[in-house]
Parts: sequence; C-alpha cells; structure tokens
Amino acid sequence: MALQTANPTVVSKVERLAKSTGLSKTAVVERALDHLIGKTLGASDKTARITALLAQLDRIPDRADASDPLAWDQHGLPK
Repeated sequence: MALQTANPTVVSKVERLAKSTGLSKTAVVERALDHLIGKTLGASDKTARITALLAQLDRIPDRADASDPLAWDQHGLPK
C-alpha cells in the first residue's frame, strides 16, 4: 500500500532527514512514527503498568509486624 503526501514541507523534511542520516525515506518515516508511537502510547502503557503494580501492592495485607518481623523481649533481644 503506497503512502503519498502532497505537502511539500513534509516532503522536504523527509528528504532532508534522509540525507543527513543516510537512511532511506521509508526508514526515516518509519523511525519517526515509531518514536511518536512510543511517546504517545508508551506513556499510557507505563501508566497502566504502574497502576497494575500499585493494585498488587494494595492487595498485600497489612501486618502489625510488617516493619519488624522479630519479636523482642524486655531486654531488647529477639525471642
């Protein structure tokens, strides 16, 4: 499937970037799209992963001994 643009500014930018990077025009457009997709979709993907991780952490039950699992006697020694 061919993709064409009639916008001379876009054509000029693609040609300039292709020439300066040594990549083909197709490769330049592909990399630009990958970069843009990564920035826009990647942010929501990261948010979803962080939300899922926080949900897992919220399922861990609270425990009275969570910060210090050892029982201590009146002399400060572990029981």
